[in-house]
Amino acid sequence: MSEPSVAVVILNWNGKSLLEKFLPGVCRSVYPNLQIVLGDNASTDDSVTYVRENYPLIRIIENDRNYGFAEGYNQILNHVTADYLVLLNSDVEVPENWIEPVIKAMESDLIIAAAQPKIKWQKDKTQFEYAGAAGGFLDRNVFPFCQGRIFDQIEFDLGQYEAEREIFWASGAAFFIKSHYWKLSGGLDPDLFAHMEEIDLCWRLKNMGLKVIYCPQAEVYHVGGATLDAKNPYKAYLNFRNNLMIMQKNLPLAEVPFALFIRMSLDFIAWLQFAAKGEFRFSAAVSKAHFEFLKQLRRTASKRAGTQLPFSRHTGVYPGSIVWAFFIQGLKKFTALKSFR
Repeated sequence: MSEPSVAVVILNWNGKSLLEKFLPGVCRSVYPNLQIVLGDNASTDDSVTYVRENYPLIRIIENDRNYGFAEGYNQILNHVTADYLVLLNSDVEVPENWIEPVIKAMESDLIIAAAQPKIKWQKDKTQFEYAGAAGGFLDRNVFPFCQGRIFDQIEFDLGQYEAEREIFWASGAAFFIKSHYWKLSGGLDPDLFAHMEEIDLCWRLKNMGLKVIYCPQAEVYHVGGATLDAKNPYKAYLNFRNNLMIMQKNLPLAEVPFALFIRMSLDFIAWLQFAAKGEFRFSAAVSKAHFEFLKQLRRTASKRAGTQLPFSRHTGVYPGSIVWAFFIQGLKKFTALKSFR
């Protein structure tokens, strides 16, 4: 029986330096039925020329303009055929055998739709990396966090997260998905542009009764922040706005009003903290995020799927407040949290 086909798709925008550094490792990936695709978001540097001249076996698909992360991938993947799609950031270093363990885990269960490997920091491979770590979770107020990373507290990998398990969301830095479920779900939401688009996709998959898993038998190494730095107010704007949008889209209708009220109240506290510190660009980003969210209420409502399962029933939801646990109780590690689904 032949191995399922896999397409590793790297979305690029003016990323020649990253491609020079990390593409050789991707090309050394060991998997018997593999294609590597560079999807270019209308780069203005010579990154496409570089790949075309140095990696003739890599398929290049070019978008006519920069669609951002979400729609950029949607456009590219319309032209890719494989059993499994791997959305891989251009700033990720991979070892040779990083694909097969994840595919093997996903093949074990028909309702596993998406997965991620262990994601560690490329600059210090003893630590987890912010964007994904050992799998993503949400708290009752839809704050995202990870095994190995809560807010900005990042753990060292001491073997504490070696169990394969179901999670809520898989990181977009190295996102595995069965092609059938990519098409069935409709892919990434272009209105999100970037940030939390993978959480939204995983939430939609879970509302379809499917699973998302973390596979520790494979690991990759992410630089992180190569597109937008954590200190960029635009990144804060996207995170605050997109979090509200995915709540409106994916929560059961009866849960939406109260959940949004609580979340927007917590966002107001964040606004006050930014203002008190003199970080007015960030308080402005929160204000803009709320304004844009309210402006798009009707459009976002039109994208709600037919079925939204009760939020608390999903695997990967922490029943408490991660804000309270982290800042008030001082629980800085995932292992210190009470057990949950």
